[in-house]
Amino acid sequence: MVVWLFAGGGESEIEGLVPFFRKNFPHCHFERLTPAKIKKGPKPGKKRNGPGLTGKGFAYQIRKVLATALLSGTCDLILVLDDLDCRDAGRQREIFSAAIDSVSGIRRFIAFAVPEPEAWIIADWENTFAKHVDFRSFHEGLRYKLSNDYHISFDNPESFSEYDKEKDSCKEKLSQAIIDAVHEESLRLGKRVERYSKANHTPQLLNDTDPKKVAGKCPFFKELYLCLSEKIFCI
Repeated sequence: MVVWLFAGGGESEIEGLVPFFRKNFPHCHFERLTPAKIKKGPKPGKKRNGPGLTGKGFAYQIRKVLATALLSGTCDLILVLDDLDCRDAGRQREIFSAAIDSVSGIRRFIAFAVPEPEAWIIADWENTFAKHVDFRSFHEGLRYKLSNDYHISFDNPESFSEYDKEKDSCKEKLSQAIIDAVHEESLRLGKRVERYSKANHTPQLLNDTDPKKVAGKCPFFKELYLCLSEKIFCI
């Protein structure tokens, strides 16, 4: 099954999502259409499809890129994945579906990382932070801090934060909470601890994440898991 992947967001999506999907859903052939990785040293004045789009901007990008892709190929499923960032899931689905419908009637599934992909690696802590060379020596203290100081639920990490109308996103960023907690642990321990990098660590940890365990704790991810496992019909 050929799957065209339209992923919103930026750094972690570029490096981590396609390897994660290919590893865990080998019966699907994933082709990432967005985000497009920016090459160093672009020609002056040349327009690029850069990473970082989400929401309505991402929907516009989907419509434009999909129309171009259909000129030379086709797929069995269009998979749209965006950070929900505490927005209303129903409204976001409508925006993305409308963008696709304006170009094609191909089967699609609109999925969300809730609130960000970092929720998935938190859901499978024992295979991610607890084993990674940069965090395993202090992962218990880190987990305690994330739970008690940042109010992250390890049984339901998708529940983190709430919508901020002025920001049009979550009041707090899950990825930033991890960055801050790692830094604070380094201060508490009185020694240098590797700084958490969304661009580097999130893709590495995603590679070690078991989607079955994530599906057991993250309802939005479970929908995506069942779709790609062909246990439900993706509309």
